[in-house]
Amino acid sequence: MKKLSLVFMLVLFAFSAAMAQRTVKGTITDDAGEPLIGANVVVLGTTIGTVTDIDGTYELSVPEGSDKVIISYTGYATQELALGASNVLDVSLSEGVLLDAAIVTALGIEREKKSLGYAAQEVDGSELTKVKDVNFVNSLSGKVAGVDVKRSTTLGGSSNVIIRGYTSINGNNQALFVVNGVPINNDISNTTNQRTGRGGYDYGNAAMDINPEDVESVSVLRGAAATALYGSRAANGVILITTKKGSKSKNLGVTFSTGLTAGSIDKTTMPRYQKEYGAGYSTIQGWYSNGDGFDLYDFDGDGVGELTAAVYDDASFGPAFDSNIQVLDWRSWYPELDTYGQSFPHVAGENDATTF
Repeated sequence: MKKLSLVFMLVLFAFSAAMAQRTVKGTITDDAGEPLIGANVVVLGTTIGTVTDIDGTYELSVPEGSDKVIISYTGYATQELALGASNVLDVSLSEGVLLDAAIVTALGIEREKKSLGYAAQEVDGSELTKVKDVNFVNSLSGKVAGVDVKRSTTLGGSSNVIIRGYTSINGNNQALFVVNGVPINNDISNTTNQRTGRGGYDYGNAAMDINPEDVESVSVLRGAAATALYGSRAANGVILITTKKGSKSKNLGVTFSTGLTAGSIDKTTMPRYQKEYGAGYSTIQGWYSNGDGFDLYDFDGDGVGELTAAVYDDASFGPAFDSNIQVLDWRSWYPELDTYGQSFPHVAGENDATTF
């Protein structure tokens, strides 16, 4: 009698355990309806799970109290689904990779970083706006391995972007910039005089016109295989820029951004400026029309030439400063200035590069 009672209790326990769980089955396919082999189906919050077979089908025992499953497959978007009253759950997964594991490659294609066969690195757009710069390209400095950014010392000047060193002595070494699939020529077109400071202005290069607030991400492609799709222009590497896209929100959204940059100099590291001699080369005989280090220029057209300081020369070996001598200097030549056409005492400038 005791043995019969024990058997009855065991049967009752097994029946209760079977009633405390349910069996869910179904098929996992892709967008085209093809079965996904080896897709993971896991009960949320547990280690209970299974994988799909060659036909994409699965069967899973779900314990009592569990009402959700997670379905995932490499290269496809993971789904978290609630279990309804039915024990049949068919799911279609869409292709996609997680944003934190994806990187934008050539032609704007997103790929998993670990699947790439070449060197690539991505910088989030927010990193470019932490410290604001007139030329946003300068913000890449120090954020990507192998990328050397040579910035101009002038306000709004050009920046030279070199990836993995220089490859040409006389040719172009600039990386190719591609914005949303459109190549941009970022070459520096400054003349020799502009580069050496003898004349003209550094107007910058094309990439600096990009608003860093509009940049979502920057991918730097460094290998030959990575740049093959862009041809010979990409021989020095490619910097892919993906801009932000419009987003929909039920509520009003306002974004405010501002920046303040302050700087100072260490005067002990600055050159010492002599304030005894003016501009030019007064020691060279016959160099200037007046013979004493000044040129003569008939500025007002009265037939008499005015003494003109050689401010267009790149030396400071001109005549000694003398407040009793009136000359035309750099302030005299710009019609935009109130001092246009006026002469001034030949004295050293009040300010230099160490003045602030």
